[in-house]
Amino acid sequence: MKIIRFSYAGGVYRGVLTGDRVDFEQAGGNRTRCSLEDVELLPPVSPGKIICFGLSYAPHAEELGMDPSGEPVIFLKPPSALTGHGGKIVIPDISRRVDHEAELAVVIGQQTSRVSRTDAFSKVMGYTCFNDVTARDIQEMDGQWTRAKSFDSFAPLGPWIETELDVSDISVEAYLNGELRQKGRTSELIFGVDRMIEFVSRVMTLYPGDVIATGTPPGVGPILPGDVVEIRIEGIGSLVNEAVAET
Repeated sequence: MKIIRFSYAGGVYRGVLTGDRVDFEQAGGNRTRCSLEDVELLPPVSPGKIICFGLSYAPHAEELGMDPSGEPVIFLKPPSALTGHGGKIVIPDISRRVDHEAELAVVIGQQTSRVSRTDAFSKVMGYTCFNDVTARDIQEMDGQWTRAKSFDSFAPLGPWIETELDVSDISVEAYLNGELRQKGRTSELIFGVDRMIEFVSRVMTLYPGDVIATGTPPGVGPILPGDVVEIRIEGIGSLVNEAVAET
């Protein structure tokens, strides 16, 4: 099942997408059906926090010259960085290099604390596409990742939540202006998705709607104003965003 969040006729709703048909409930409990082309897709959730994993794929760590051994590396992105499918990625004028990073995102469905790997998937609502946009030069200059990854529009998420998906071995790709730039499979993750949920839940309580971004495969690269970035994940679909210059 595909769950979407969208604006329609002046309101914001959550509905179920079947083909190109959207079914949802308006105020007063009125069931409504419309076409996907009649709505504006929004980020499919409004998370309290976005927890990201770094160095999840060994080849990506190698291309950055970092050691992926040891425990997972996590960091946070603010919800203010969110944008949805079709939203603009704003390239800040203080950065000389902004990169795309294609990632599978996990959407939490139940309050979760100290869950085991065995029970981790029972806490998941579903999965979606994520682009961990990063000002690479600022990341290198600061020596830590918060500022480089927190600019407004640096967390494209969507287009919907797929609730029925086996994420043990699916492809994660990024296309820049139609050209394949990143390609990996979740079976290549150093830490599996269940291990990630377990790890994070032992640090912080997860609440419904929180997002865990599982890291990016090799091939990250720069995006410039006018570029179109597509994050394509097997079994989910495509998240497409255009980059624009800061005004």
